[in-house]
Amino acid sequence: MGTSRSFTDEERRTWAPLTAVLELLPSRVDAQLMRDEGLTHFDYATLSMLALADDRRMRMSELATGVNATLSRLSHAISRLEARGLVRRAPTPGDARATTVELTPDGRRKVIRATPQHVRTVRELVFDALDDEQRHQLHEITVALLSRLDPDQRMLASRMS
Repeated sequence: MGTSRSFTDEERRTWAPLTAVLELLPSRVDAQLMRDEGLTHFDYATLSMLALADDRRMRMSELATGVNATLSRLSHAISRLEARGLVRRAPTPGDARATTVELTPDGRRKVIRATPQHVRTVRELVFDALDDEQRHQLHEITVALLSRLDPDQRMLASRMS
């Protein structure tokens, strides 16, 4: 017996709301960060990764992996953040081909200032809608999906669970 070429009713009832969440959630998070701090969620994630890194600096390739971006996409974002004085690029000691990105003091202040409202927004949109068991289930579901989407555990989120 072959695999059906269309979704079952149960799959459709699950997939349709999931795709709606995947569409709506990023735009709501982006809208809050843009309104309050002039940052996209990608900008915020980039600054956050740097804020958590040793000495607040990372190689571009490592940062790209951490935020699930191509080097090209990350380079464009870093250029925008650098123009705002939030990060700076520097040669990587011992590797002339690599570039290191460092969070500036202004960048650190920006991410610290952005975090409380970002956390409130995520709680309001996601966690407050769920009870304890559903939050646990969401964790288990996202870990299972991420293991398929990132089997090599390139993203930091894949290595956190």
